[in-house]
Amino acid sequence: EVQLVESGGGLVQAGGSLRLSCAASGFTFDDYAMGWFRQAPGKEREVVSCISGDDGSTLYADSVKGRFTVSSDNAKNTVFLQMNSLKPEDTAIYYCATADDYYACFVADFGSWGQGTQVTVSS
Repeated sequence: EVQLVESGGGLVQAGGSLRLSCAASGFTFDDYAMGWFRQAPGKEREVVSCISGDDGSTLYADSVKGRFTVSSDNAKNTVFLQMNSLKPEDTAIYYCATADDYYACFVADFGSWGQGTQVTVSS
């Protein structure tokens, strides 16, 4: 059974940093793509970043490029999202998810999701 557990969310002031973690189990980590997504109140879920289990290549939403960095520790089946220079508009529930296409990076591609972790950025 695939399980994804996010952690690391919290309340931070604008300009601050947070590091999210997603611990994965129940599948071979490097056979999949992993993605970070977020959903703000009243808005649709959107992609933040994806990392390929094949070659570690990464993709980022334009809104987070240069501020967020995705990485993975395949030995520990964990993917991270380092978030720097946070803005109030980054406030959302952040989810990690997995897809069986190495290079997937659309919400519809991802079939297994964690429960989410709240990130709140105050101005």
